Amino acid sequence: MEKVCFLTWFLFLGIMGCYVEGLGVNWGTMATHKLPPEKVAQMLKDNGIQKVKLFDADHSTMSALAGSEIEVMVAIPNDQLAVMNDHNRAKEWVQKNVTRYNFNGGVKIKYVAVGNEPFLTSYNGTFINITFPALENIQNALNEAGVGDSIKATVPLNADVYSSPDDNPVPSAGRFRREISDLMTQIVQFLHKNNAPFTINIYPFLSLYGNDDFPFDYAFFDNVGNPVNDKGIAYKNVFDANFDTLVSSLKAVGYGDLTIVVGEVGWPTDGDKNANLGYAQRFYNGLLPKLASNQGTPLRPGFIEVYLFGLLDEDAKSIAPGSFERHWGIFGYDGQPKFPIDFSGQGQNKLLVPAQNVQYLNQKWCMFNPNAKDLSKLADNINFACSNGDCTSLGYGSSCNILDANGNASYAFNMYYQIKNQDDLACNFQGLAMVTTQNPSQGACKFIIQIVSSSSSSLRSSLVALLSVVLYMFLF
Repeated sequence: MEKVCFLTWFLFLGIMGCYVEGLGVNWGTMATHKLPPEKVAQMLKDNGIQKVKLFDADHSTMSALAGSEIEVMVAIPNDQLAVMNDHNRAKEWVQKNVTRYNFNGGVKIKYVAVGNEPFLTSYNGTFINITFPALENIQNALNEAGVGDSIKATVPLNADVYSSPDDNPVPSAGRFRREISDLMTQIVQFLHKNNAPFTINIYPFLSLYGNDDFPFDYAFFDNVGNPVNDKGIAYKNVFDANFDTLVSSLKAVGYGDLTIVVGEVGWPTDGDKNANLGYAQRFYNGLLPKLASNQGTPLRPGFIEVYLFGLLDEDAKSIAPGSFERHWGIFGYDGQPKFPIDFSGQGQNKLLVPAQNVQYLNQKWCMFNPNAKDLSKLADNINFACSNGDCTSLGYGSSCNILDANGNASYAFNMYYQIKNQDDLACNFQGLAMVTTQNPSQGACKFIIQIVSSSSSSLRSSLVALLSVVLYMFLF
């Protein structure tokens, strides 16, 4: 079993000596108040994370990663795929977002993600005709720029691009979705030709979501009483079964040995009855030892490159798929670890290293005003607060489902108040709310204080610099 271990890790942190080989994380930034990129980059280094997958190529993020030696997967969002169908625009994108960082002490880019799950059935074919041309143009642009040998273009796909038939639901029967089978074959051929990986996102949690008949233990890695039997192979968890369904789909089109990267896998901690800290820890306590052992899956034994999803909670993500979407982080919105986790895969459950020197807003909350007389517009005001803030923790089975009606109002009002940077005008709600310095949190239901966002920090730094210059000119 191979591990990557750093002596400096022992000396500086004294927390974990080793971590799973090739382990990466997804760093999403769809938050109303972002941690400064340099703090996140330092947090990645402090926790020994070697690889990071991004969802764009934002310059501030890339600059923070420069010199870190962290391998990076940069990304082209789906709404830019059509533009990448123009080869010249693809060359411009590569020059701006890849080769400009390709210098000693720059960013160690390994992959370019062309789109993100563009073939989801919920997109109704929007990106079907433009994804493959974009992939071709980006890889060809990388090749022309002289970096194609070390940087590969890939398309992170959802597991709904393949399946087994209803009458034979076993991994060996896996095939690509019928309506995109020819397109998937072209993409696979192109990836193989360029020695690029097939990137897939696998979510055992989603097997449980909305499906009370799914065998619960099968979503985890601590074995089940009735494994799925496939020609003598016993599948004891849905991750292995899903992964091998892809392997079979690749075999069916003649490329069963194509490298597979798991672009996203994880477990949310709120927003659903099955999304909580306990289940998330159970999931990672099974996944990480599995990865550390390099056992692979029945059809693909050995090392699997994996990116955990995700690094931080993102309170501005769409909740169309479910309220859990904002709670995938192994760290909270403020870079604080949620639960002990074992990056070594050897039973060393310890808290991760948090983001350092995080700046918070003042110790103030917004709550329901118990002296309010006219409650006729309370529901409308709660709806307004939740439409403009994150109330996903109030749902059934979620961490704040314990609150009474007044508590629900307080939670909603506070989330809006924090998003608005504690502006006093944001805690009125037609006289139904008031500011308090007493923390209204109850048990597992936390009423947050928002952080000072990276944009606010940058603005503050700029103002301080400007004031310093003015003061210097005045004095001298």
